[in-house]
Amino acid sequence: MSDLLSFEETSRYLDTPKGKLHYHVAGDGPPLLLLHGSGPGVSGWANFRGNLPVLAREYTTYVLDFPGFGKSYSPDANPLAVGPAAVLDFLDGMGLGPLPVIGNSMGGNVAARIAAEHPDLITRLVCIGGVGLSLLSPSPPEGIKLLVEFVENPTRDRLVQWMESMVYDTGILTDEFVELRWQSATDPDAPSDIKKLYNRPMLEAMRKGRAFGAVDAVSTLTKIQAPTLVVVGRDDRVTPMEGALAAMRLIRQCELHVLYDCGHWAMIERKDEFESTVLAFLARDR
Repeated sequence: MSDLLSFEETSRYLDTPKGKLHYHVAGDGPPLLLLHGSGPGVSGWANFRGNLPVLAREYTTYVLDFPGFGKSYSPDANPLAVGPAAVLDFLDGMGLGPLPVIGNSMGGNVAARIAAEHPDLITRLVCIGGVGLSLLSPSPPEGIKLLVEFVENPTRDRLVQWMESMVYDTGILTDEFVELRWQSATDPDAPSDIKKLYNRPMLEAMRKGRAFGAVDAVSTLTKIQAPTLVVVGRDDRVTPMEGALAAMRLIRQCELHVLYDCGHWAMIERKDEFESTVLAFLARDR
């Protein structure tokens, strides 16, 4: 498998009853599904383009764009709310499953909810943040507040401020990296559904709804039967590390891997360690 995979050669579409789902696919072997997080200019390609060549050496790797992101259809509702149904539509339409799933942030949240409600579909679950129960850190976290500020007033400076909150080492935020996100975030043809997900009422709900969120999180985590790996950056300012301790305890077969000097984008900031850790975890079933 070449380390030089392009957007165009891996890009595909699947027709579903709700609209077209865009995805990338590369590699041979058993199937593996990657689910991206949320944020300005995010897509499956933006999150996982660097990891795809490595994972595709051992797996037929599918990278899905959620509705409202990338080149998938624009949903009527909040993209997070429709995420699980879209993944189920994708698996059904592609004839996939059971299979391992890797989800970053929002993608980890969606994957966890599917694993809880459809245990027959997910053989192994890897969450890069996005799951757990934060009891000690303030809510909403810094990264989410900066994200709302960008959505309300999308300037390049605010994009950079948000991106800096996503990593430990801001040196990885090269001009090329920032420009890629800026172009995607301001593309007039791209879905604008991020406004349905991140806004002032959402921040207020996070402040006031912590108890309700805790009940929902505990219910979901305790239902997950698939062997699970939670990967978290020690310096994550979106889903703080201490929240992952609850996932480690509440998910029956859960392992926690903490990466030092690492923020929310573990698969980008600590690419090599992330890939080797995840591949070793997935290989136990092969």
